[in-house]
Parts: sequence; structure tokens; C-alpha cells
Amino acid sequence: MKRVHMLASGLGVALLAAPAGAFAADIAPGDVAFSDMSVETPLSSEPGDPVAGREVFADRGLGNCLACHANSEIADAQFPGNVGPSMDGVADRWSAAQLRAILANAKAVFGPDTIMPGFYTLDVGVDVAEEFKGRTILSAGQVEDVVAYLTTLKDE
Repeated sequence: MKRVHMLASGLGVALLAAPAGAFAADIAPGDVAFSDMSVETPLSSEPGDPVAGREVFADRGLGNCLACHANSEIADAQFPGNVGPSMDGVADRWSAAQLRAILANAKAVFGPDTIMPGFYTLDVGVDVAEEFKGRTILSAGQVEDVVAYLTTLKDE
């Protein structure tokens, strides 16, 4: 699978070029079921890979998570943000289902005023370049990878 990187309005966007139907088992962004600040059903039929999730988390051109969140597990990261909470011990504070909901659409969890973008929603705001409308920031599999990674971040 070929990954193509593009930037839209300062947010990292990854578009995946894959054969038609390759993501047929993924839940469509509009079909993600939120319940009590959680998304219980994985977005992809493939289990998340924590190593790939760490890469997405650290990649300034994909998730760009480090723009807002410090994470001492990625000690070599330059200029981590402090807008959002530290990811240190995040797995002790949130379940995988809650992390999935936050990543898929933080506004559905925290309300419309949160600065955190929804990474698996088509409702991304008004200042989106035309060529990126109708696309998610991350794929369903990438969200699951990040969830798998975040569930490894426990307090010692």
C-alpha cells in the first residue's frame, strides 16, 4: 500500500492509495457508534499495531499528535506541545473504547469547542481545502494503530 502525504490547513493528512474494496470491512466515518464517550467496536477489521501507532503518533505529517501532546516515551521528539494533556499514563485514565472515541471525533466526546480535531470523521470544520473535503485525516486502521499504541502508555 502506498502512503501519500499532504498538508491541509496545518493538519497532517495521510491519504492511502489502496485497491478498491481494500477497506471494505472498515466502519465508515458516518457509521461510527458513540455511546457514553466510547466507541466499543473497532473501526477496522484488522487489530491495531502499537508499533505502527507510535509512528503515526510521532509523525508530524500524519497524526501530528506531538503538536499538542507531550509524551515522554518519545523522548527524542522536538518541541512537543502542551495544549492537550500529556500522554504519559493515558492508558490508566482512558479505556481503548474511550481512546477510540476521542481519536475518531473528539468533538463528540468533549463538545464542539475542543481544539482537538476528529481524525476519523468527515465533519472537520469549515476551513478545509476543497481537495480534502470528504476525507478523514487518518484511516480506520491508523486510528486503531494509535489506540493500540496509547493503550501501552501506563504509569509505572
